[in-house]
Amino acid sequence: MKLLTFKKDNEVKLGVKTDKGILDLNKAGLDLNLEELVKNENGLSLVKEIINNTGSENYVSEAEIEFLPPLLNPEKIICVGLNYQSHVEEAKLVNVPENPVLFSKFNNALAAHSENIPLPKVGEKFDFEAELVMVIGKEAKDVSEEEALSYVFGYTAGNDLSVRDLQFLTGQWLIGKSPDGFAPIGPYVVPAEEIDPFNLNIECKVNGEVRQSSNTKHMIFNCAKIVSYISRHMTLKPGDLIFTGTPEGVILGLPENEQIWLKPGDEMEVTIENIGTLRNVIA
Repeated sequence: MKLLTFKKDNEVKLGVKTDKGILDLNKAGLDLNLEELVKNENGLSLVKEIINNTGSENYVSEAEIEFLPPLLNPEKIICVGLNYQSHVEEAKLVNVPENPVLFSKFNNALAAHSENIPLPKVGEKFDFEAELVMVIGKEAKDVSEEEALSYVFGYTAGNDLSVRDLQFLTGQWLIGKSPDGFAPIGPYVVPAEEIDPFNLNIECKVNGEVRQSSNTKHMIFNCAKIVSYISRHMTLKPGDLIFTGTPEGVILGLPENEQIWLKPGDEMEVTIENIGTLRNVIA
């Protein structure tokens, strides 16, 4: 099941991608948005029932819709840095983190599949980071690793865009991570029951060239460890997003004389196995 949020005729809609096209769940009678669906214990059952019983008049094609970020107003966007050994090495950091390295983005950074991403007026070194993103499904506080994934509603693809010269301007990464549009996610959220987060291929292409190619099994801290760790320090709420880190292949990891930073017109495609491809163009 691939859930999405979209706009059609100036209305924000909840949909699900099917072989017949995009099913408009709101038109089919489900009076929920994705944030509300995440919180509804019977939400996925309701969606399945509608898929099995709805008529063709409730379907639209992807060409008719505007994709929106699947979740529009998460309370928190938490990101994990340096979570693949290969990325630690290419970033030229000597020590592998003993605990997850956490930082945040804000809702201004959210962007959708197919949305053009404007570059900020400050900064010069613009980089991509393909990442698996978790969507929290229920309140989590002090949860164990063993139970942690039961608090995850689903997974989506994300691109942790970064302004490297701003990221390392001080000891805090924030201003290099949270420009407007620098956290595109989507196109779809796939329910947790359909995804094995411990073994997903993850890839990023820039202008059709593969730049990142790895698997989530190479994470230093897997998804269960991440949720458990964060929940010991703050309460996770339904709809919170967790970017889980990027593998090797970013521009930052290249020799300095080979670093060609993102520029207007560049197309980025983040593909995660069993979820889909998130596509954005730098404006």
